[in-house]
Amino acid sequence: MSHMHYDTLISARWIITVEQDGEVLENHAIAIKDGRIAQILPSAQCASLQAAERIDLGSHVLMPGLINLHGHSAMTLLRGLADDKALMDWLNNHIWPAEGKHVRDDFVFDGASLAMAEMIRGGTTTINDMYFYHDAMARAGLASGMRTFVGCSILEFPTNYGSNAGEYISKGMEERKAFLGEELITFTLAPHAPYTVSDSTFRQVVELAEREDMLIHCHIHETADEVAGSVTEHQQRPLARLAKLGLLSPRLIAAHMVHLDSAEIEAAARHGISIAHNPASNMKLASGIAPVPALLAAGVNVGIGTDGAASNNKLDMLSETRLAALLAKVGTLDPTAVPAATAIRMATLNGAKALGIADKVGSVKVGKQADLIAIDLSALETAPAFDPVSHVVYAAGREQVSHVWVKGRALLAQRQLTTLDEAALKARGEDWRNRILAR
Repeated sequence: MSHMHYDTLISARWIITVEQDGEVLENHAIAIKDGRIAQILPSAQCASLQAAERIDLGSHVLMPGLINLHGHSAMTLLRGLADDKALMDWLNNHIWPAEGKHVRDDFVFDGASLAMAEMIRGGTTTINDMYFYHDAMARAGLASGMRTFVGCSILEFPTNYGSNAGEYISKGMEERKAFLGEELITFTLAPHAPYTVSDSTFRQVVELAEREDMLIHCHIHETADEVAGSVTEHQQRPLARLAKLGLLSPRLIAAHMVHLDSAEIEAAARHGISIAHNPASNMKLASGIAPVPALLAAGVNVGIGTDGAASNNKLDMLSETRLAALLAKVGTLDPTAVPAATAIRMATLNGAKALGIADKVGSVKVGKQADLIAIDLSALETAPAFDPVSHVVYAAGREQVSHVWVKGRALLAQRQLTTLDEAALKARGEDWRNRILAR
């Protein structure tokens, strides 16, 4: 293979492959060609390889990029606007009114761009989003270079973007057309939640998803109130209602899924749905602790998301992964629940599976696309480093992410953003702050 000319050759102290839980290659290198992982080999064997660019990360972990399985990127412009409130109070009296005044194309583009800068600096390479003004979201994704899943929100009531479910669907599908050839942009159908979407709309979403081969992204069983309200209104729990409507399938990414009984866990496994677990948001909004260990034990695919910056308030997948491991332990009083290697798989390969891209990304494997991140463990805060898997989950912080690549393209190099202008994003953020405060 030495005759081949590679684009990039990255050697690292450790590579966490996520191909098998806990697999670590020491002093190995990854050769990248045309955006793909072409070779994985011991660093000692790299001298003879030809590469346009050589990067030596002698104190770093190299691993798959983190996959944020549930977010509302544009809401970064509302970060910290209304804290320490109950979910329905927060939505009805604070978030929805602010969105009603301000949400439009430029709000979404600027908010999403700010979010993407934060996510890239934290080692996130893929975002599964859900919001409005999808053209703006997709353009922000293209500009940042992140792998972007654009969720087209669907609800029954009017917002700035649309007046009813039919309009949300038709507008989203129309905006999707311009991006059908873009490999890093994928549109999904995002019926908001069981309490905001009717039976007939859910049926329409399922039919459209089948016809167009699209994913479905929905908030489900987030709070106890949601479950109780469904029993009152529909005489059944939300998941049972959605099952009857045909929503439960491997196409579905169910965000939250906090309040579940054993039959619902079994149903999630049987139908092959994926779950986006949002530990920080669930804690902050006092929604509860999702039964992640029971879901994993049942064979359910569980990934990790940050939710929006308005209810977290960080888009920090490393800290979210740590919380996922810790919350599982204290929630079950079992210190062996969700060990570090499992948490890393949840944040990478499980997310890729949920999004139907596990053949492309989510682990370090020859032939997969080079969505990679490097975390520098030479910091005082991560000394000494016995086990890089443990350190990534329990000790390292997002400020130690040094490099980020998506499809072999560097989005972050030595902590510097390469596709986005940090100063300009901060200025736009300040501009929006002033506009929102002037309301």
